[in-house]
Amino acid sequence: MALALADNEVTYWTTILVLGLVVILAVVALLSVLVHFVKLIDTRVAAVRDTLEAVTENTKHAALIPKTGDGVDAVLAEGLRHHLLLGRAAAGERS
Repeated sequence: MALALADNEVTYWTTILVLGLVVILAVVALLSVLVHFVKLIDTRVAAVRDTLEAVTENTKHAALIPKTGDGVDAVLAEGLRHHLLLGRAAAGERS
């Protein structure tokens, strides 16, 4: 028993196999692009995470800001008192 295909069946199967190969290549290309984008997103998420950790580290000592501001105000007030005292002393020497 000889198994032979007609010309139209050969053309049909050739077309189906070529289309299957094209679909497989398209899937491989799309998956490669997806893997590339996932790696890119992962890299950028890591950068955002590092930035947020740096912000957390910077704001960890935020409770010290009011104390520092009070200290600066005290130094400024002391400097102003010295300025007034020296200004009065200089005015007393001139008169």
